[in-house]
Amino acid sequence: MQSTILELKSHDNMKQSNNNNSCERQRLRDKKVRDVLTPDRRRLVEVPYTASLAHTMNTLVANRVVAVPVAAPPGHWIGAGGSMILESDKQTGSVRKHYIGMVTMLDVLSHIAQDDVVRGGCHLDQRMAVPVSEIIGHCLESLSLWTLNPNTSIPDCMEVFSKGIHRALVPIDSHMENIAVVELAESASSYRMLTQMDLLRFLKAHASEPELRGVMSHTVSQLGGVTGIIFGVTHRAKVIQAIKCMRTAALNAVPIVEASSGLREDHSQLINGKGRKLIGTFSSTDLRGCPISEMQSWLQESVLDFTETLSASPSHTASTQVTSPRELVACRGESNLAEVIDKAVTKQVHRVWVVDQQGLLDGLVSLTDMISVTRASLLSESS
Repeated sequence: MQSTILELKSHDNMKQSNNNNSCERQRLRDKKVRDVLTPDRRRLVEVPYTASLAHTMNTLVANRVVAVPVAAPPGHWIGAGGSMILESDKQTGSVRKHYIGMVTMLDVLSHIAQDDVVRGGCHLDQRMAVPVSEIIGHCLESLSLWTLNPNTSIPDCMEVFSKGIHRALVPIDSHMENIAVVELAESASSYRMLTQMDLLRFLKAHASEPELRGVMSHTVSQLGGVTGIIFGVTHRAKVIQAIKCMRTAALNAVPIVEASSGLREDHSQLINGKGRKLIGTFSSTDLRGCPISEMQSWLQESVLDFTETLSASPSHTASTQVTSPRELVACRGESNLAEVIDKAVTKQVHRVWVVDQQGLLDGLVSLTDMISVTRASLLSESS
């Protein structure tokens, strides 16, 4: 009899434990986009359509962001990708502004890389004086402006960002409820910006929860999270050449690899970086630390000299950048996902290079890759 009572108690305890674990497993799935946006998150950083590129660049630098939405008076513009994202008065509902697009650092650099600037036909000061509205949509990333409802679940949010969408506006006091996909039309009294990095910070903070513990312990190679095709530039490429290559291929960053001593290479073109010695990274965000007054002369430097000069410049050392342009943020194919996400979040980079034992480039893990494999694991557990 006593043995039966003990068995029943043990069974009840096990059942209670399973219930607790079930609740724990549901915890992440029950969270919403609003949970990712912390209460102390600052108001949306934006620029008016009349802002010059120089002013836009200064806004990007001052706020340490790589993209800003562009606001204009309502009724005069067609939004990027046909979007109609409006800010309205909370009390009256009257429309105050229309967000007509997004401008990224790569848009600015693509504009700078025009031939008349490089060849001296147009001074950089003139190029930087044009209104920001003139360059919206120069790059693929800024062709559309998206919104994501605050009631969207974390798994649905992960699906959106796993498709390569880097950022979306989140409406506060939205009139639409339970919308699980990105939208091109929205009207709200204010917005916040949600990025892939915000989502990864959230996942990193919850990495010890049962839903994520398993996938975080797997290697990025096991998860299929390594992209094996890597386009890069040699260390002899000029900054202006690297920018043009990035604009053509719609890349925000490229690896800097050692130029081959035995082969004749065109240093003005992208090359296959796989199996090459990784030296550094050239990113569109690097030029945030470059004073506009010096930018034109710096365009003719090699990317390697540029990253060395930038690392030692007072404007860079005085900034709060986490990662130096010369710092290699890399991992191995055998690194687990938790380690790779930690490196990306801690160093505030949008990709982690994968290298072998000799330091030769073997691939990369992007933020999109990290989110995609995490979501796939969550789906497989729930099925």
